[in-house]
Amino acid sequence: MKKFLAVLLALSLLLCLCACRNKTDDTENGAATADTSLPDKITIALDWTPNTNHTGLYVAQEKGYFKDAGLNVEIVYLGEDVSPAQLCSLGQVQFTIDAQDTIASGFALEEPLNVTAVAALLQHNTSGIISRKGDGITSPKGMEGKIYSSWDLPVELAMLESLVTSDGGDWSKVKCIPNSVFDEPTALGEKTTDAIWVFYGWACINAEVRGFDFDYFAFRDIDPTFDYYTPILIGNNDFLAQYPEATKTLLAAIGKGYQYASEHPDEAADILIASDNTGALDGAEALVKASQAWIADQYIADAPKWGYIDAARWDAFYDWLNENDLVERALPHGTGFTNDYLG
Repeated sequence: MKKFLAVLLALSLLLCLCACRNKTDDTENGAATADTSLPDKITIALDWTPNTNHTGLYVAQEKGYFKDAGLNVEIVYLGEDVSPAQLCSLGQVQFTIDAQDTIASGFALEEPLNVTAVAALLQHNTSGIISRKGDGITSPKGMEGKIYSSWDLPVELAMLESLVTSDGGDWSKVKCIPNSVFDEPTALGEKTTDAIWVFYGWACINAEVRGFDFDYFAFRDIDPTFDYYTPILIGNNDFLAQYPEATKTLLAAIGKGYQYASEHPDEAADILIASDNTGALDGAEALVKASQAWIADQYIADAPKWGYIDAARWDAFYDWLNENDLVERALPHGTGFTNDYLG
């Protein structure tokens, strides 16, 4: 028995030494280990001035969902001349908001952006083309012979060419001008342009609030390939690896905020208005209320839960980019997103 115990003790010591050596080797080789503690602070940078895409974030802040979870969260808008995605990739902010179409090129670089999409703020692409009522732009073909305000982005132009052509129109007959529009009803009313790419929940609702008659078609209604995810919440990969539990806790709190905004749109709109420190929503209370009422059903929609990203839809859009040579390098399936941090 004594001999058996001695052998057992020796084996135990050997295992301990091996474990310690492995841990030392991992440290010496720079291997990252996940930290189950909470970070001192988490910064979420907005993609634009506060609007109803962001309401759930401000609800989570105001209702104390972050604080209750032990998180110190700051929501900031850094200005239109700053690239939040680049700052997030560099780790200067931990999370920011982007869109699947605009961030695609960053994933296709030789050194891709160091970020991953961790949640969809809206479940479907709610963008499309707004035009004056009666101008005949009720489908993509109607843009033929009209003026379109363009950002002159390769993905944008390829999408519209595809839509116009598949609808039987001639894209070469669409006149593109630089997009400098901040007030769609005014620009259309003054006839400085005929067609503008907008998000229904803000621009079209604004037109409704102001009594401006308009036509509109949604991209996803014409081609399901363009039902990609916009906007999305992206996180810095190093932070995600170091703080996986904190990330899950953060997303649970944000999801709770969006759930509240979905169920209590009027109260959520009040929180958004009160939380805006940029002045962007001054005098826009009627628009915010109407937009919030419309977008409340878009946060979760037909998804199994808030934030969920459907792999088939995500991949279908990136397949289209690959097929049309719109990215520097082909984007494999599963590029740039995960549902692993959602509860």
